Amino acid sequence: MSGQVREWRPDWPCPVAAVLRVHRRGPGDPTYRIDKAGRHWLGLRTPEGTATLRVEALTDDGLVRAIAWGAGQHWALDGLPALLGAEDDPSGFEPRHPMLADAQRRHPHWRISRTTRVFEALLPAVIEQKVTGQEAFAGFRALVRRHGEPAPGPAADVDLRLQPSPDVVAAIPSWEWLRLHIDPARSRTLVGAARVAGSLERLGGVDHNEGDGRLRSLPGIGVWTSAETRVRACGDPDAVSFGDYHVAKDIGWTLVGEEIDDDALAELLEPWRPHRYRVQALLAMTGRHRPRRGPRMAPRTHLPR
Repeated sequence: MSGQVREWRPDWPCPVAAVLRVHRRGPGDPTYRIDKAGRHWLGLRTPEGTATLRVEALTDDGLVRAIAWGAGQHWALDGLPALLGAEDDPSGFEPRHPMLADAQRRHPHWRISRTTRVFEALLPAVIEQKVTGQEAFAGFRALVRRHGEPAPGPAADVDLRLQPSPDVVAAIPSWEWLRLHIDPARSRTLVGAARVAGSLERLGGVDHNEGDGRLRSLPGIGVWTSAETRVRACGDPDAVSFGDYHVAKDIGWTLVGEEIDDDALAELLEPWRPHRYRVQALLAMTGRHRPRRGPRMAPRTHLPR
């Protein structure tokens, strides 16, 4: 199957890998592959149908080539600039702290990606609620393997797959969720969200605060899940992951020299509004975090039946 090609030169030297990294849910994500040539493959469900999108940086000054296959190929290529951060506006952001200034100096061309695909961002975010990364990534992989489908075009070369559609997610029975090691609280949230997936997709075009309110009106979706979804689907530069096990502690340790809680994090980040997520992301890219003490949290070996 021949694909459609688009070459695009952004107004800045776009670091493709750094911008797209947020969409990869663990190293074994079946919907996101990186081949031996360093090209990024994404399996997408678009309003026009399924698509495979392959993206690569051709030159150091930012020329990007993308090839797309499938019924949604035109939609996928039209969305390439937004996917690579063209709609993100970092103007007005001031580091105001030596650590943050250093992070911005190291990553001056990073931008916030925007996919507009709300349910595809929400599904893995719900799976990641209140569990270890290892357990979350394993659950997502199992869901995609068992209930997703192969991505179109030559995606078999990299074993690329698509997330299951909302209709498929809504029809998965309770016992099957347990086989996927996704507990009833998260599976109920996913099934409920899948049943209103059509209306969720419209959130990509509304005000960020309105989008947050609508997402959090759904049972089982709180501030953390909303932020994780809005960052990826809506490119919200202010969507802080409050409620995360590490974020507040790591940002506090980096900026003020001690671990803090969410309330203190909200106060600390207030001067950076409406760029609070930009602070979180830039500091995360430096790799700095508080010293880890004690054994790592182990994934659960059983779930309630």
